[in-house]
Amino acid sequence: MKLLVCGGAGFIGSNFVRVRLRETDDEIVVLDKLTYAGRRENLEDVADNPRFSFHHGAIEDPAAVGSAIDGTDAVVNFAAETHVDRSIAEPDAFVTTHAQGTYVLLEAARERGVRFLQVSTDEVYGSIAEGSFSESSPLQPSSPYSATKAGADLLVASYHHTYRLETLICRGSNNYGPFQYPEKLIPLMVLNALNADRLPVYGDGLNVRNWLYVEDFDRAIGHVLEHGAAGEAYNVGGPDECPNIQVVRRILALTGNDESLIDFVADRPGHDRRYSLSSQRVRALGWEPRVRFEDGLEHTVAWYRDNSWWWEPIRSGAYRDYYQRQYGRALG
Repeated sequence: MKLLVCGGAGFIGSNFVRVRLRETDDEIVVLDKLTYAGRRENLEDVADNPRFSFHHGAIEDPAAVGSAIDGTDAVVNFAAETHVDRSIAEPDAFVTTHAQGTYVLLEAARERGVRFLQVSTDEVYGSIAEGSFSESSPLQPSSPYSATKAGADLLVASYHHTYRLETLICRGSNNYGPFQYPEKLIPLMVLNALNADRLPVYGDGLNVRNWLYVEDFDRAIGHVLEHGAAGEAYNVGGPDECPNIQVVRRILALTGNDESLIDFVADRPGHDRRYSLSSQRVRALGWEPRVRFEDGLEHTVAWYRDNSWWWEPIRSGAYRDYYQRQYGRALG
């Protein structure tokens, strides 16, 4: 297949590109506008692959989309603003990318009759005290991030119902792994621990997440693209749940630090307590996660330890100002 991968220079998208080039014969066209979290460095190791090409542009730009999509067989849309904290402070960017951008992509796919897969999130369901969300659970988003992602999901579903476009939705639980921008919990804590900085933990740290190694999610997306039923959504949950404070403690142990670096900070508005996805539908297609959280976290910590070339420009640049505003303290 020849795939248009939108947002392919971001965390999950770049790992998807890497997995598909390594494990399939796909040709990959990446479209990315290279915001702060979408970086050319994320694709540096595949840039010379003859089955890879890159287009610089935004999904809300019809001309950029039209140029990139021509000749492709399917679209996989990772392009998104993804950080809840940023959505609270600056929701307009989330509306533009998730609503307008998804619409532009869907129109381009409809005009050309190509298969369309939307990458979504467990956060569209909101919080759940016990049990797990299924694909038939109601959407109850609680932040501008998750609300705009839910809106995009509904728009995708409408294009199947109204226009019979072959659409698919994959909703993943909390991803982690190499190349994740350090505003998210695991890379933030790993880099702070490696640099002996304080580790800011929201509230009491007992928010529970269902952790999924990024390559497991990427393989699920590829599997659904090839074998999923048009018009369906597929939840992809990780094999292990863990409260945030336990994640932080594991990271401290893996980096040789003690808990004196933990710094409990005021909780963010609307912070969901627990996410959990049932993966029964995607498992029925033949997908299974390969990486347990304990092993994946150890590998992730080692990757950040060994790849300072990737994260040093982030910590020494504009991210320092963002961190100061967000947590009220400077990076060391």
